[in-house]
Amino acid sequence: LGKLDIGEHTRKQHRKKMAASHGKGETHQLKTQVEEQLNRLLTQLSDLEALRDDLDDEEYDEVKRETLEQLREFQATLKKMMAGDMTLVDQFGSVQLAIQAAISEAFSTPEVIGMFARKQPGQLRERLTDLQCQVKLGKLSRDAVTTQAVEILAALQKLGEPLTPHEVAFLQKHQSATLRSFAQDPAQLGEISTDDLLSIAGEEVKRAQA
Repeated sequence: LGKLDIGEHTRKQHRKKMAASHGKGETHQLKTQVEEQLNRLLTQLSDLEALRDDLDDEEYDEVKRETLEQLREFQATLKKMMAGDMTLVDQFGSVQLAIQAAISEAFSTPEVIGMFARKQPGQLRERLTDLQCQVKLGKLSRDAVTTQAVEILAALQKLGEPLTPHEVAFLQKHQSATLRSFAQDPAQLGEISTDDLLSIAGEEVKRAQA
């Protein structure tokens, strides 16, 4: 009888492990699908900006409007998936915020939006350093990189990364009203507040760097 009890206990433990493994597998698959969809939409935005001079205003506005509408639909789908599921909030909270930044046009640089969504502060820092180097070398004007630099700093701040006093001052001086509103937005995403999402995103970054 004792052996049978032990055997049943072992089978139950095995089933629990299998269920947990299956859950992780599904989450990984979902994460891959979300990243692919996000990358597709961000590539659309990037290609649109690259072709800006080849399109008339009507064509440009139409394609951009369609892409932003697809982002809204994607955001709505994510919100439904994340509702009440802390595991998915943990996985996709920063993606949701990045999409919100794109839709509100608080951020306009697809590459920065992508790095923000994927929680990549290291890559954001590298891009900022590269922009600063190009300004020093005279390859780009300070005005040309200001918008992108502000977006990078805002993304770093949202991910819980520390900014220097100079960077904070630069961000406050140059951020647009839309970006300022986005940074202060207390809107609820799913069942969790923006502040909580940022806290989760920041903790994820720290764990990844540990």
